[in-house]
Parts: sequence; structure tokens; C-alpha cells
Amino acid sequence: MNILGISAFYHDSAAALVRDGDIVAAAQEERFTRKKHDPGFPTNAVKSCLKIAGISAQELDYICFYDKPLLKFERLLKTYLNYAPVGIASFLTSMPLWLKQKLWLPDIIHEQVSSSAQVLFTDHHESHAASAFFPSPFQQAAILTLDGVGEWATASFGRGHDNKISLISEIHFPHSLGLLYSAFTYYTGFKVNSGEYKLMGLAPYGEPKYVDLIYDKLITVRDDGSFWLDMKYFNYCAGLTMTNSRFHRLFGGPPRQPESQVTQKDMDLARSVQIVTEEIMLKLARHVYRETGEQNLCLAGGVALNCVGNGRLLREGPFQNIWIQPAAGDAGGALGTALFNWYQLLDHPRKVDGQHDLQKASLLGPRFSDEEIERFLSKHGYVGHRYAREELAPKIAELIASEKVIGLLQGCMEFGPRALGCRSIIGDARSKQMQSIMNLKIKFRESFRPFAPTVLAEHVSEYFEIDCESPYMLLVAHVRDKYRYQMTEEQQKLFGIDKLNIARSTIPAITHVDYSARLQTVKREDNPLYYDIINTFYQKTGCPVIINTSFNVRGEPIVCSPADAYTCFMRTNMDYLVLENFLLDKNEQPAFADVVDWRKEFPLD
Repeated sequence: MNILGISAFYHDSAAALVRDGDIVAAAQEERFTRKKHDPGFPTNAVKSCLKIAGISAQELDYICFYDKPLLKFERLLKTYLNYAPVGIASFLTSMPLWLKQKLWLPDIIHEQVSSSAQVLFTDHHESHAASAFFPSPFQQAAILTLDGVGEWATASFGRGHDNKISLISEIHFPHSLGLLYSAFTYYTGFKVNSGEYKLMGLAPYGEPKYVDLIYDKLITVRDDGSFWLDMKYFNYCAGLTMTNSRFHRLFGGPPRQPESQVTQKDMDLARSVQIVTEEIMLKLARHVYRETGEQNLCLAGGVALNCVGNGRLLREGPFQNIWIQPAAGDAGGALGTALFNWYQLLDHPRKVDGQHDLQKASLLGPRFSDEEIERFLSKHGYVGHRYAREELAPKIAELIASEKVIGLLQGCMEFGPRALGCRSIIGDARSKQMQSIMNLKIKFRESFRPFAPTVLAEHVSEYFEIDCESPYMLLVAHVRDKYRYQMTEEQQKLFGIDKLNIARSTIPAITHVDYSARLQTVKREDNPLYYDIINTFYQKTGCPVIINTSFNVRGEPIVCSPADAYTCFMRTNMDYLVLENFLLDKNEQPAFADVVDWRKEFPLD
């Protein structure tokens, strides 16, 4: 039985294909259209999933959508009526799209997918919960979902057992932890539904000066973690912005203009809302533990991408084990709705071993053969040298050790917002200059942004204060004391962005200013070439850690095809590019002027 899951029309549209309960493929539409967080119907992602599965659209048995549009439409209408006549501009902006498109989803799905399969709909937070529990390694677990908003729910908790999930309680719009965080994202000058991770990265540079003010004025939090927002400070119910003039007066001025200089105030705001978010996550988790009595916790929803909060849940929370859906945001809803219908509605059995999840390392997207790559290189006159696999890893490890920056495209593309070694830019974590080089010359992004490490799974506890694996880069842990540098008295007095250029450990390129790192662990059975590169680097240098950042530049999605990778490689200061078994040296390439269109080089049809 083939079940296609779809999420669309808000942000991060995606498709996923489940065959007889097995996750066969999943991908986000942005990777194909090259429009970051593309909200449109995932036509290309659907084609990619069908191609990977080796089936036509007519072989689909069910097509599932990740939320219920009529309930969402009801919420929008009631919200506009409650705030009328305020919000007429927002109403007039959104209604035509709903009346022309979103209310007619079965017709649109049948037309776009070219399939007569039955269309089913799942509640938004059911999709999140299903994406959290069903791929997890647990036979039973508590479930916690946190995001901006679905239909009405903004948070929910429940329990998963065998092949069923049940949601016990919800918090409803407009009271939302995700939207509170997005309000501060907007106020500090970053893009909503895109820049929240920048706010998280900025937080360690600041001081928690505004925590009390946030609790006094913006949010009331109960002992069980439930919360209430004072909506007189927010504009998202009826307006076109997240915050209003009362919010701006409360925090001493208008929002920061995008691309303007980040100030100490912005850093302090980031630190403050991050702390509030973490504290609420902890209170909610403790309440869920008391109510369910489960030892395992599964997380999904956009807030579950807050890896600093996740790290605190792991360290300070009551649960023995935590599993987080790698595509925790709306993209993961496509997978969740497909799995929900396979297990919950069709009542198929589910078996796990308690150790290994069913997510397949989240390497669920398209991959490209050496033959396809060779044709692509030959057609355009690009210069690449083909290596046997056993020769490639030592060569790449040698280049990393000499502080070269390498774009790496190999294996199946990752599903979710993190590059996990198949669409990554990699470098030497021991280099004191590498963070600056990568931020400014490769990624073209803000200098304060930290980089993540990938570490061999068997060495993670040696280097970091954590005793479990983190395969999906969704947990933050601190570098162990023995690898830290002691700060001088003068260095300890630095604050704000002045903290940036101080090397804090023997792996300074991935050590944030608070000694933290957003970890990815890797095992050979999950990603053989990537593991071999790092293991060879370890044998050569004694260091089992490298830098891993997503293969893209600021404002663009992670690359999908060799054509995308080559374009990004030539437009940045990367030194080498790996396309499966081909190694390309920047110095050997012909002059590059035009973007290569992947659709012509690697068609999905």
C-alpha cells in the first residue's frame, strides 16, 4: 500500500511516501524550486517521492493532507470577527487565497498529483504527534507538540502506544509559545518562520535583562506549563505584523530594521525570550511526565527545533529518553499524516526495538549516480577526478586537515532543516579562523552565527557533556572542561559581540561563546562515507570532530542536485567540491557565469 503525505500552503511544503509502513521517501519543495521555505503545493517533492519509490501517481492508495483546512478557515474567520474592524487589511489579503485555493484542496490535490486516490485529512497537531511517535524507537511514549498554530491548537500533549496515539490536552490560539518566540524574532529584525534559529544563536551574547518584564507583561505561566499571552501587546491576530506599538513602547523603541547592525539590546532580548521558552518547555515536560507516567518523550512542532531548549530537557527534564522528529516543523507534517493513516486509521501493527528509530537517518530524498554526475560534468566542461570510495575518504580528510573548505554532496538528501553529511559544507573544527572564513566568505551570513560539529558517535561523551547520541543535530551540549581554554581576567569582562573572536576550546570553530555546540553524531551504518571521512581525519589528527554546516548560502535552501551544488561552489570561496565519487578543485574549473538549471540536467519526470 502506497500512502502519500502532503503539507502545503503555510511554509516548508513537503511530501512523504510511506509504503506498507516503511518510510520510502520525503523531501521539501524548497529544495527543488530554490525558494526558501516555499509554501506552494509540493509538485516537485511529490514527483521526487514517486520517482524514488519507482511508482506512478495512479499507484497511490491514499493521499493525506497534514491539517484540516475548514477548521483553520473557521479559526481565521472567528479571529477576524473578534477583532473587527481592526484587521480589515489582513482579512482582504488572506481571503482571496482561501476562497480560490485552500478551501478546494481535494480538487487541487487530484489535479496536481494526477491521481484518483482517496484524499484524507489529519489534524495539524495529530500530524505533528504522529511524526514524533511513529518513527521513534519507542513502543510507548509521552508526546509533546509545540508550534505557532495549526487549526486552533498551538501545543498539545498525549501518549503513543503500539500503533495508536491519543492527544489528552491542548493550548489554543492566540496563546502560543511559537508565536511568542516569532514575535521577538520579528522585533529583533529577523524574518518570521525563518530567522528563529538566528535568535537562538544570538542569545548567548546577551544578558537576561528582560525576563522579568516578559513574565510581568507578556505571558502568564502556570505550574503545569500552560500559559496565557496578553494580546494587547501583539498584532498577529488581525494585523500584518507580529508586534504593535504597545510592545514597542514596552521594550523601548521600534523593531530593528532588517540588515541593520545588531545591538546589545537585541542580544539581551534574544537571551531573555530564549530563557523564558526553555523554562516553559521544562514546565510542560514535567507536567506531561506527571500526567502520562511514561519514561520516553517524543517531540515535534516548530518549537522542537529549539535545540538549546531540547538540551535542557535532556539534562534537567524527568524523561529517561527523548526522540525529536528531525523535520519537526510543518514539513514533517507530511510524514506524520501518512504514518497516522497507516497505523491509526488502517490499524496496521507497529514494532520497534527500543534502540533504533524508523527514520533512516532522515536521508530520505533523491540521490544521484556517478553516471549522471559524469554526464553533467562532461557536458559543461567541468573538471572532476573520480576516486574509488576507499580512496576518497582519506583524500577529503587530508584536505580538511589542511584547512580547506569542502562542499559535500553524496547519498540521499536530508529531510528536515539540518544538513547531516549528505548536503554539507565541512571543515576543520580545530581552526581558529574557520568560523569567520565560513560565515563571511562561504555562507555570506552574520558573523555571530555559530557552526555545528559532527562527531563520531563513539567519541561524543569524550568531547561533550552528553551521554546519548544526537544524530539529527537537535540537541545542544557543552564542550567538556578538559578541552576548554581558560579565559583571562580581561577576556571574562567582554560582553556582547566582543566575545566572538575569542578561541574557547581546542575545537574553537564549533564552540559557541557559552561553550555550547549543536551536536550531530554519526555512525557508519547510517552514513558510511561521511563516517569514514571523519574517522580518517581522527586517525590523522587525533580529533574526531569536524565542522558541518548546510550546503547553501544565506537566503537560499540547501542544495539538492549536483547542478545546485556546483553553482553554490563556484559562487563562494569553497576550495573543493565532492559530487559522490568525484572531487573537484576550484582552481581547475572553467570561468563560471551562469546558474545551472537542475531541471534540465536532472529531470524528475
